[in-house]
Amino acid sequence: MLTTLCRRADYRNDIDRLAVLSLMDCYASDPMGGAEPLSADVRERLCDALAEHPGALSIIAWQGDRAVGLINTFLGFSTFKARPLMNIHDVIVRPENRRQGIAALMLDAVASEARQQGCCKLTLEVLEGNRAARQRYLDSGFVDYQLKPEFGVARFMEKAL
Repeated sequence: MLTTLCRRADYRNDIDRLAVLSLMDCYASDPMGGAEPLSADVRERLCDALAEHPGALSIIAWQGDRAVGLINTFLGFSTFKARPLMNIHDVIVRPENRRQGIAALMLDAVASEARQQGCCKLTLEVLEGNRAARQRYLDSGFVDYQLKPEFGVARFMEKAL
């Protein structure tokens, strides 16, 4: 098995830009990502938009010169802790590279970055039917968020604009 190296993406670097776009397209094309490739418009704008977003941070997993995984994160803020938090927005491992511990390595790299930035916690959302990802997150120390058991677990909701 090849050694996997995880490092922060440089959105202005051509190699990293290609890696981010390729991995995001892989994720978007997967049934768990919507089963549709990224649009040409999104492909053109994504890396520049990430570079301009003040809280964006991405970790790319490399095996040699091949990008095999990606996590995109964004800083948020916990008003209850009065500290930043880091939300994990996308987690991608190429299908042929799954079950090699790559997601765990990337999650560890993200946790290290979050600690360096003074974050109080990591957050993420996962599809209920994505059992493999859910187990990976549980194994990495994530739990379903609940304030108190009698109120149940929090639900992630959205409203399209």
